[in-house]
Amino acid sequence: MDTFTIVPTGTYSLRESVEFGFGQRHSDIFDGVMRLGFCQDDLQHQVGVVVTQDEAGVHGEVHGGSGDIDAISVQVARVLSLDQDASGFADVGARDPVIGALQKAAPGLLPPLFHSPYEAAVWSVLSARRPAKQMAEVRRRLSEAHGQVFELAGKPLAALPTPERLLRIVEFPGLPPDKLDRMHGVARAALDGLLDVGRLQALGPEVAARELQAINGIGPFYASLITIRATGFTDVLPADEPMALDLITQLYGLAKPCTPETFREIAEPWKPYRTWATVLVRAAGHRIL
Repeated sequence: MDTFTIVPTGTYSLRESVEFGFGQRHSDIFDGVMRLGFCQDDLQHQVGVVVTQDEAGVHGEVHGGSGDIDAISVQVARVLSLDQDASGFADVGARDPVIGALQKAAPGLLPPLFHSPYEAAVWSVLSARRPAKQMAEVRRRLSEAHGQVFELAGKPLAALPTPERLLRIVEFPGLPPDKLDRMHGVARAALDGLLDVGRLQALGPEVAARELQAINGIGPFYASLITIRATGFTDVLPADEPMALDLITQLYGLAKPCTPETFREIAEPWKPYRTWATVLVRAAGHRIL
């Protein structure tokens, strides 16, 4: 069995990652492991990884995949936000007492990401204007039927079909033709390199978000979702996000609802971790309110 180890550069909690639900992934009860099943960044292989944590670091046990353990390790590190230098994130809490209180309430919470921009884009067109829970079930069934199922720490988990395999699906229960057509468009964009994570990182968040909107079914909201929650940018501020604005109003005891302009001012001391701090506000704000 191939394995790898990632040594976090700051405080990190695998439990917080497992219990953090977003997108197609619901919050799980932590049983000591995190189970990941995904398409590798090469878009040709699927892999399962059992992730554990101890004092020595974060460990991955690899099932299947391409055999390129370094590439798999890099992708898992990105998914867990462990590919970034987190050594300065504690300083944000020292500069801003609210963020400091949130860090104490949720020690080691870093934003878990989609497995890749490809998978984030598939989820975006799949879930648009549909209940997330319902479409997460469709994604699970689709992955089990056309992806690869891994047995990970005693539980089965299916990886999303690769783009080439997705393009061969002509119909599937719960998928209207228009959604399947848009998912095919995502698969073609991925094969053309438009969703390559390195390419999007090099473009920067603003340009990347604009270019992603060229994919049918990806509007400004989902382009932002893919950019922020699949590429690993740490310093993008979603200043117009209603839930974040409401929580900022409460956490900072503002006399009136927080505006995007006020949010930008409050978030200035969070640099270069404004994405991480915003996720912390959303995920842990209720713990101190």
